[in-house]
Amino acid sequence: MKRRLALIAHDNKKVDLVAWATFNRDTLARFALCGTRQTSRLVQEKIGLDIEQLLSGPEGGDAQIAAQVATGLVDAVFFFVDPLSAQPHDPDIRALLRVCNAQNVPVATNLAAADLMIAALAGRSVPPDVESPPASPVPSPV
Repeated sequence: MKRRLALIAHDNKKVDLVAWATFNRDTLARFALCGTRQTSRLVQEKIGLDIEQLLSGPEGGDAQIAAQVATGLVDAVFFFVDPLSAQPHDPDIRALLRVCNAQNVPVATNLAAADLMIAALAGRSVPPDVESPPASPVPSPV
């Protein structure tokens, strides 16, 4: 059975998700995909990937994905959030993030995290430009 990934993007982040998914098309094609309505439509129409279309976020799509995470049907969530815009369905968004944390399901909320997570899911090594820098030396007390 294929692992299942959820794709979600707030309106101001849909362009970022489409660009990221286009770049990662071959990797994403190896997974079963689901997503909120508008995000799914974009992924299907612009990238040509098969993706199960759920409700839109404001209509309960985030809650649907949270339920699938809670029941073990979603293995990872890519949720490109817009931190600068208020969302009318913010309680559903917070519930989804809470369920991901409670179920120990990885969730990427920005491009950098999505890059790291898709590389790990694909079994690729992390590119050197996104690896953690060496730890700073701790100054000794005087």
